[in-house]
Amino acid sequence: MKKFRKVLDGLTTSSPVNPGGSPVCGSAAGTPSAAPTPRDLEIQETLMSEHFQICKTVRHGFPYQPTALAFDPVQKILAIGSRSGGIRILGRPGVDCHSQHESGAAVLQMQFLINEGALVTACADDTLHLWSLRQRLPAILHSLKFNRERITFCHLPFQSKWLYVGTERGNTHIVNIESFILSGYVIMWNKAIELSTKTHPGPVVHLSDSPKDEGKLLIGFESGTIVMWDLRAKRADFRIYYDEAIHSVSWHHEGRQFMCSHSDGSLSMWNLRNTAKPFQVTFPHGKTQRDGRKESCKPILKVEYKTSRNSSEAFVIFSGGLSYDKAGRRPTLTIMHGKAITVLEMDYPIVDFMVLCETPYLNEVQEPYAVVVLLEKDFVVVDLTQSNFPIFENPYPMDVHESPVTCTAYFADCPPDIIPVLYSIGAKHKKTGYSHKEWPVSGGTWTVGSQTYPEIIITGHADGSIKFWDATAITLQMLYKLKTSKVFEKPKTGDMGRSADLVEEDPYAVQMISWCPQSRIFCVVGISAHVILYRFSKHDANTIITSLELRLQCEMEDVISPSDTENTPCFSDPSGHSPQPQPPSPRSNTPDSVRDSIPCLKVKDRMIRMPPGYQAELVVQLLWVDGEPPQQITCLDLNSAYGLLALGNCNGLAVVDYLQKTILLCMSTLELYGSADPFQRLTRSPRKNRQSTSGLTELSDNQVSLDLERSKSPTSDHVNGHCTSPTSQPCPSGRARVPGGPEGPRLARRGPGRPPFRKAQSAACMEVSLPVSSLTEESRENSFSRSRSSSVSSIDRETKEAVTTLQFAESYGRKSDSLPTPCLWVGTSLGLVLIIPMSIPTDEQERQEDPVTVAPTGTVLMLKGSVLRFGFLDCGGALINSPYEVWRDQHAPDDPDRPRKRKLVNFSPSSSQEACGDGHLAVVCSERQAKVFFMPSQACLYVHNITESSFVLRADVVSVSNSVCLACFCANGHIMILSLPSLRPLLDVSYLPLTDMRIARTFCFTNGGQALYLCSPTEIQRITYSQEMCVNLQETLGELFTPIETPEAQNRGFLKGFFGGNAQTFDREELFGEASAGKASRSLAQHIPGQGGIEGMKAAAGGVVGDLARARIALDERGQRLGELEERTALMMTSAETFSKHAHELMLKCKDKKWYQF
Repeated sequence: MKKFRKVLDGLTTSSPVNPGGSPVCGSAAGTPSAAPTPRDLEIQETLMSEHFQICKTVRHGFPYQPTALAFDPVQKILAIGSRSGGIRILGRPGVDCHSQHESGAAVLQMQFLINEGALVTACADDTLHLWSLRQRLPAILHSLKFNRERITFCHLPFQSKWLYVGTERGNTHIVNIESFILSGYVIMWNKAIELSTKTHPGPVVHLSDSPKDEGKLLIGFESGTIVMWDLRAKRADFRIYYDEAIHSVSWHHEGRQFMCSHSDGSLSMWNLRNTAKPFQVTFPHGKTQRDGRKESCKPILKVEYKTSRNSSEAFVIFSGGLSYDKAGRRPTLTIMHGKAITVLEMDYPIVDFMVLCETPYLNEVQEPYAVVVLLEKDFVVVDLTQSNFPIFENPYPMDVHESPVTCTAYFADCPPDIIPVLYSIGAKHKKTGYSHKEWPVSGGTWTVGSQTYPEIIITGHADGSIKFWDATAITLQMLYKLKTSKVFEKPKTGDMGRSADLVEEDPYAVQMISWCPQSRIFCVVGISAHVILYRFSKHDANTIITSLELRLQCEMEDVISPSDTENTPCFSDPSGHSPQPQPPSPRSNTPDSVRDSIPCLKVKDRMIRMPPGYQAELVVQLLWVDGEPPQQITCLDLNSAYGLLALGNCNGLAVVDYLQKTILLCMSTLELYGSADPFQRLTRSPRKNRQSTSGLTELSDNQVSLDLERSKSPTSDHVNGHCTSPTSQPCPSGRARVPGGPEGPRLARRGPGRPPFRKAQSAACMEVSLPVSSLTEESRENSFSRSRSSSVSSIDRETKEAVTTLQFAESYGRKSDSLPTPCLWVGTSLGLVLIIPMSIPTDEQERQEDPVTVAPTGTVLMLKGSVLRFGFLDCGGALINSPYEVWRDQHAPDDPDRPRKRKLVNFSPSSSQEACGDGHLAVVCSERQAKVFFMPSQACLYVHNITESSFVLRADVVSVSNSVCLACFCANGHIMILSLPSLRPLLDVSYLPLTDMRIARTFCFTNGGQALYLCSPTEIQRITYSQEMCVNLQETLGELFTPIETPEAQNRGFLKGFFGGNAQTFDREELFGEASAGKASRSLAQHIPGQGGIEGMKAAAGGVVGDLARARIALDERGQRLGELEERTALMMTSAETFSKHAHELMLKCKDKKWYQF
């Protein structure tokens, strides 16, 4: 083995360094090359390109920008359409499916083919689509594109195959659902209204067949005109002309009267016996004024008129209709039952609502039992069977966006006991008052797959809250919610300045999270430059939160004299006591003073009772320095076995011992190198032009141009270093802020402790903010998409260097080390890697008392681009996990038989292998390059240039199929998988066509071949890059369609049928079929066959249902082929007629000519 190490040392010393500072150990871009490795390091790689495939698995959260709602009362499944063309189909918990229209057009309306396993959607591009739901992944069977008219309303009668389609021109067309071909039967608007009418009735806003007679179609026009059309006689039975515009119409189940909602906030009741005027007009929310007139009200957008057996009074449910004078009232849903009027206020505007009834037959007593209300940002179901109308507890994760999501984390294969523990703690804080009945949307079937393992998703939010979600087996259920704002004092209005500023800011927004599932230690990085460390306990406790404050605001352009302590390393006090928070100086309380040594937020300094769950133990805050706010934290790592916490930002690095509550290291990045700085940057002379009046120094014009030049360097965009928040401050500003200047009053106005950040935007709308200089919005966007090649000259001159990634590991700090020791790996924005060894006492008593020694050695590794991720492998190619402490409840009652000692689990390289016990592999990935080093010799074994035209946003070393690989997500939307340790490309797929900063901020990989990102401000999309999971995806998804017998219609009795109460039926096929109605114009609509026919047949259920599905699809395909044959025949006939015509003309022309005239 000594010979093996000598060979690697020789390789390192003989590796030349190019002018850019990168070892020459790679070939052309995109082709990995390896230095000669000894035979002792031969690693058998098992992963091949066949093991990887990209596909979406499931989408969680509330559909973004919903537009339409539909419900199948027999199958009991519900569909929600969105503005982006998405369809979300929901059933019982676990039955959750998302599909997307390729056109991306908004979904205007949806209609289920009740108990048929199909759905019709009408989109804003005037296209109708027929979706098959008989397979786990819905597919489009047919599409019909209208060319000359805009679709405004659709209606599909129960157990009918003819769809009524109303258009903007006022016409009504009829579509055959089975063949998706237009019928020749058309109800033209000029036929529907009287000939004497001089104005156009407007678009069709309502279509419905009479419950009493299916041969009568009620057509509602926007202008207020209502026509009852006799489909058999092809004429109007009656016409109603009302003064107010119509928004919706609803029938009484007996078919003798109907109700309309109008734009003036009124409801009109009409009887078919007398259609000259309504027999009742009411303004539910309009009061009578002194002059006798009703006050003006908002439009009632929709009304539902339902009857019940248990009560002689009908339910009238509508949205809107409030009076205009009640400004500021929230959107309402009104339930009128007899004389009782209940107004339910909603948190968001109502998009649509639907009353759920026991029967699908419109001519029977409806028996309403619930109301589904679709809001702009929520989904509510109201129980109608109870007098107080409680809501059902929603089993779907529709509140992911309760506060905007700012960051995410994904943990697969967690300890099995963590989910039950979190659930038991979170269940104690659940809301009460829900309906006791079962969730009414209970369709479909879903079973937990055999190959499942515990998965947890953690989301951080703009209000400082943290949510833990159980993501096992494609489901999502909230386990536990943590509010980080409770650690700090509530800001006082008098101290904080204007109240408007208080509303506009989110000082507690979560920027980053770090979690150790084994030790259950949790760290949160906030946007106000603070870190909170939590420990988990099953018992409540009364504790005082320890607060540590850091001055990490070094300016290396002009180093302060040694007497100033702000730029000198601050090591921990051997006594182990934490430094006391410094109170703000008296001058900081005045509006015009320069702030110094104060944090952005004030930690509670009193005894606090903490409930069971995560309890705050330590808060680390960065301080204001000379009137400059602290820079946001760009990276964080904690290790429970070491008891250490490391954080970095644009200025430097800090290491905290959270066991002893002390600061071990607080240095600028440049000071970490010492004499080993590869760029030979020198600290400049102390400030000589320091102004005594303001205490701030203005930079020269040359420095301003330098900052602008540096800002254009791609390495300044720490997208994955979490320095991309729109509220992040520039590292060095081009000009120092003077209190008397334009920025002075704004900063000073906030008062002491006022966070210097504007309102934190969610990850859904994050934009790149350069941490080096303040640029315009346009330049920020350009910096994200431009080539990120670094400028060597600007790097040589630049002294600012951000810390972009950190990781604790058992490694080798020096080439001469023979045994691994605890180390901190530091990656920077210039592509440099520092290894900082630490000396940690092993005895538990000594660990609590003796200080931890941190000594930077100057060991430097180099890559292209900002460093993103570290990973460690043993010489057999297996992943080396970080050591951790086994969880123990510190607040549990003392047990004399079981002493409470720290139990550590170590995965050091020496313990994970025997053959190569004195070495391991280090995987380092930057935004352009990946390298594999052998430690301790630091020889570069493999290098791969990942991308030249783009840059990597996220990289992780993950376990897939019992092996290890490097997963990368690039800014151009590519997902790449590289083998380890050889860095062979295994997968390169352009997954996302356009890169969005929301996705860049929230994209994360995890073990098992899974990843997730925030695909919209309200939805989480989970994907897989594992071939095995793609193949087994069908087994994990729920079944949308379940074979159920359609309920039989009620026997209405002899007397009701004799006196005309029975519904009349007629043969629509005979009336609308091609034999009687003829063919529709080909230019009116174009039929587009879908791709789901064969897929639906393959995925259809067996037995009778499968046979029927296959027969129907075969008939559809046969009809399609016959239609194509007919079109080709017609084309050939036209061509033959044209040829015959030309031949006849030529014959006439040449008939009288002589032979010599040709």
